[in-house]
Amino acid sequence: MKRFADPAVAAVFKAYPADLRRKLMELRALVFEVAACTDGVGRLTEALKWGQPSYLTEETRSGTTVRIDRLKRGDGYALYVHCQSGLVPKLRQLYPDTFRYEGKRALLFESDARLPLPELRHCIGLALTHHLRAK
Repeated sequence: MKRFADPAVAAVFKAYPADLRRKLMELRALVFEVAACTDGVGRLTEALKWGQPSYLTEETRSGTTVRIDRLKRGDGYALYVHCQSGLVPKLRQLYPDTFRYEGKRALLFESDARLPLPELRHCIGLALTHHLRAK
């Protein structure tokens, strides 16, 4: 498991209930894994944006920021991208029945459900290379 470079991010994870923390840590690890395996992404910066753990491609500027957090209402968690990026509508076209979506900004996950890993890896890769495709 990748260590936290930012103590503020570590504190946010520590504050989550144990079961939810485990799920969010798995999602965090997946974001770092996809970044490491995707050409052009480079090293991610982990920080808090809007109080949420966020993953930025500051080194290469290859993609849009990916954020993860618990849902404000209900049981579950989400992966968020910038709502004006156009990514969520594209993901909805690619995977209409694989994920639950929130508007133009999030993929939603239930706490007790298994993640669709191949599809989610693809989605994260698209987010982390969003600006490369826009050029």
